[in-house]
Amino acid sequence: MAGNGAAALEITDHNFGDLIEGSGNLAMVDFWAEWCGPCRLVGPVVEELAGDYQGRVSVGKLDVDANPDTASRFNVRSIPTILFFKGGELVDTVVGALPKAALEQKIQEHI
Repeated sequence: MAGNGAAALEITDHNFGDLIEGSGNLAMVDFWAEWCGPCRLVGPVVEELAGDYQGRVSVGKLDVDANPDTASRFNVRSIPTILFFKGGELVDTVVGALPKAALEQKIQEHI
């Protein structure tokens, strides 16, 4: 399924509460950094999923270097880490660069 061009949300320490914890939808947040090689592999997959699930899943990316408070709050120790939230509550965690099919399976489990 081709994405429709929707971009992942830019999540920050400042907007995390509103965009993720305040979302009624399932939310998926990619914790990443510019210098992280595996993060650069996952980034395009996250963008595709943002398009594929637009309106059903809030998909965002949080730069851990620019937003250390949120990364620390959720004990993100290695990146990429993808956290899944439902009703504002953390429901699942994936660490490492996974293929799109594996991330889609996680979305389907929680949607």
